[in-house]
Amino acid sequence: MELLPAIDLRGGVAVRLVQGDFGRIQEYGDPLDLADRFVAAGARWLHVVDLDAALSGEPENRATVKAIARRAGIAVQTGGGVRSEHDVADLLDAGVSRVVLGTAALETPGLAGHLATRHPGQVALGLDYRRRRDGELEASGRGWTLGSGRTVAELLDEVAAAPLGAVVVTAIERDGTLQGPDTVGLQSVLDLTTLPVVASGGVGSVEDLRALVTLRGPLCARLLAGVVVGKALVDGRVGLEEGMAACASSG
Repeated sequence: MELLPAIDLRGGVAVRLVQGDFGRIQEYGDPLDLADRFVAAGARWLHVVDLDAALSGEPENRATVKAIARRAGIAVQTGGGVRSEHDVADLLDAGVSRVVLGTAALETPGLAGHLATRHPGQVALGLDYRRRRDGELEASGRGWTLGSGRTVAELLDEVAAAPLGAVVVTAIERDGTLQGPDTVGLQSVLDLTTLPVVASGGVGSVEDLRALVTLRGPLCARLLAGVVVGKALVDGRVGLEEGMAACASSG
């Protein structure tokens, strides 16, 4: 299981939100410095999100995203405000390894599959979800501010045959809380797709990572391909080296 340290961008600054709430934000300084710290500690991937662009659809922090991709010297996965084929090509040309398509995939059926076919393995589907009262996982878009009315199961069925690099699944209600990942939701996703699944949201300790390493879909016994960790790393609750060691125990 790969560990992907997260760098979220807001107004050119590295930040963390709580449960996707832009009113509950904490700043962590220069994102390039944060990227350097993660790389120096041995990270193999970075997960970079342009939060401003996720809301507006405009590439407000794209210069910073590109600077991180050029400077890091490791694989970079990025999302936020990716709305078109041009956006995907622009980021890949800048050295990004994998581009996450979120809102655009919700609003334009078939787009994720089309772009994955054009760029096999370099496009990921971002599914940021909230659990509805009926128990279904509903995908949200526009910077987590709008429910799509579409379930994670429906969206995964649409892209079942697409050569996507990953599905990045974020439990919005756990994100930034440090209260542990939504293991039940992740188990259901693992059973719904054969695509690599990257978990995000809620990791607060090395024990959480160890639990995710052994997490399996109840029906198919599939394992997670990766986990995005943000606040626990920048707050020092999890050291990157110990976190990577925990993830590596999956083999």
